Amino acid sequence: MSSAEEPASDDAPSGRPYHHGDLRRAILTAALDVIAADGPSALSLRGLARRAGVSHAAPAHHFKDRAGLLTAIAAEGFGLLATTLREAGDLQEAGVRYVRFAREHPAHFQVMFTPEHLRTGDLELNTARALAGDALRDAVTAVPAEGRGADARLAGVAAWSLAHGFATLLLGHNLDGPVGDQDPDEVFRRLAAMLFRQADQRPPAKRDARPGLGA
Repeated sequence: MSSAEEPASDDAPSGRPYHHGDLRRAILTAALDVIAADGPSALSLRGLARRAGVSHAAPAHHFKDRAGLLTAIAAEGFGLLATTLREAGDLQEAGVRYVRFAREHPAHFQVMFTPEHLRTGDLELNTARALAGDALRDAVTAVPAEGRGADARLAGVAAWSLAHGFATLLLGHNLDGPVGDQDPDEVFRRLAAMLFRQADQRPPAKRDARPGLGA
């Protein structure tokens, strides 16, 4: 074990010495705490080392620099998002899960969509992002064309915009008035129903009154 990975003593600044083998996770957890409280701009590798109770060189040993750390957080976030979207039964539920992910992982959510802070060519990040995108596209294409329109790609943009916009406004407390103490999941379901309708929810087609058409 290198000196950068030596366990912190019980009187380390964080008061929570990490256990052997958990250093990377300890640094990620400390970073997520900082981001949730003060945003990505508040991150400092030296400060994270103090919080985790490790050598100041330890974060650099695992992530090289701040961009590497933020990239690892974004990759982890997209991986978590892909998993939860895959578990959704339909497009509406995928949107609900997207919003719920943002509420439950606000620090990941902040970092995932800030490419200026990330190593955009990182393989792990791009793979996880692609998996999340595929999961959303699959949920969109599963909706019959009559319920989403002929352009599945544009429907995907609409679905993503609705879920991401709602989640962003919710996290920024911009919806405290209209949402109030209502369950955000249920509010989003109502919003989604305004945009996308399953085939069996469509109103019956109007019959043509002209002779010779229809039964």
